[in-house]
Amino acid sequence: VQLQASGGGLVQAGGSLRLSCAASGRTFSSYVVGWFRQAPGKEREFVASITWSGGSTYSTDSVKGRFTISRDNAKNTVYLQMDSLKPEDTAVYYCAAVPLKYTTRPRDYAYWGQGTQVTVSS
Repeated sequence: VQLQASGGGLVQAGGSLRLSCAASGRTFSSYVVGWFRQAPGKEREFVASITWSGGSTYSTDSVKGRFTISRDNAKNTVYLQMDSLKPEDTAVYYCAAVPLKYTTRPRDYAYWGQGTQVTVSS
């Protein structure tokens, strides 16, 4: 299983970015895909997740109303649309996948992509 995250960059506060997580290597019909982020000196934290089959989503309170997670089954890709970005959103963002488990704990996720840097300037 391979996950490839992309779409990070530098943006001003209030701006938007869309992250992509392209999956390959197997079918993901029974997987949950999550986005996590890690700022310097901080632990990796859950941002949002989506079930591959039904599209059920969940996000942490700090991003609700600003970030939207979605998926494109035909492209085997999960997206994280990030709007109204704040400086505190600055972090390395990772996508990850876990089979048959709806969880927000990083240690439960079996597959990880490389991170993509998001920097929000004030």
